[in-house]
Amino acid sequence: MVDEIQRIPVMLLTGFLGSGKTTLLNQLIAQLPHTAIIMNEFGEIGLDHQLLQKTEGPLALLQGGCICCTVSGSLSPTLRNLFMAAKSGDVPQFERVIIETTGIADPAPILETLLNDRWIAARFALTGVVTTVDAVLAEQQLDSYFEAVKQIAVADRLLITKADLAGEAQVAALRQRLSILNPAAPILLVTQGEVNPALILDAGLFSLAHKTADVVLWLNQARYRPIQAGKLGGKPVVKLDTVHDDRIRSFSLTFDEPLAWEAINAALQMLLKNRAKWVLRMKAIVNLQGQALPTVLHAVGPIFSPPVVLPAWPDDDRRSRFVFIIADFEAEVVAEMLHDFNAAYKVQLSDGQKNAG
Repeated sequence: MVDEIQRIPVMLLTGFLGSGKTTLLNQLIAQLPHTAIIMNEFGEIGLDHQLLQKTEGPLALLQGGCICCTVSGSLSPTLRNLFMAAKSGDVPQFERVIIETTGIADPAPILETLLNDRWIAARFALTGVVTTVDAVLAEQQLDSYFEAVKQIAVADRLLITKADLAGEAQVAALRQRLSILNPAAPILLVTQGEVNPALILDAGLFSLAHKTADVVLWLNQARYRPIQAGKLGGKPVVKLDTVHDDRIRSFSLTFDEPLAWEAINAALQMLLKNRAKWVLRMKAIVNLQGQALPTVLHAVGPIFSPPVVLPAWPDDDRRSRFVFIIADFEAEVVAEMLHDFNAAYKVQLSDGQKNAG
């Protein structure tokens, strides 16, 4: 097992067609030349990589299809080959990796490789998902393509591009819509791809084991509307402020008492099995029974990442805190499932103790 500190940081750069990913990438390369780039281009002849400025790090091109589907198997061997080639001196040493997806990609399968491929996860660390959003065309894209919605829902940072070509009212409306789709992600305006790399390179799970205070910012629970299991009344839980995204529900759940891992794990596994396509994102800081330290949980679609135990609580709040972004079903389904599984486990445990006595 490669030591945690030695893992190479990886940023996933996504965003819909024409939203400025390559422009942003050029700006990042200029400031961070020792970066390995993995680009995915749709079509038989790839052109985007020819638009990149010269980089001192290696460039890998996945061509002829979308990285999330027809060539998804290529990502793992590409990362393996880059790692081994740099180790042997066949390619320049690199300090980080940026993966740029095609504009129609679903980021979830890419995240599955980065988080759940054991060889890759031991040597590369996902530092976050950055999504570019076209200020001029985003509203139309979000109305027409659910892939665009997914790209925004999984983001740790949202970068609004081409704001200089849109009016202030248009940008303000887009900001509001993005905040509904992904309440936790900070939104940055960028012009011609210019952004401080420090604002986007370390935005996700990678830093949690060593910078526990950042977990609260990563969760950003205050931006989600709280709901409580058992008090939902059977009515839609989240009343959105726009008619565009009435398919989306973003909400938070808290549990005062420590939770049983067996119960919560079973509930989440069932949820992801039955509703995987529509669970766009889940994040949680959980107080588990018999565990003094907090556990971080993270899921994107069907991908339930391995739990991460933090070295300390990030604040004085010892409650379990969940945030969800889901589509096409009500938040009460999630709330009741977690509540009922935990309650059933407590009854089962109590009955077992009585029988033992």
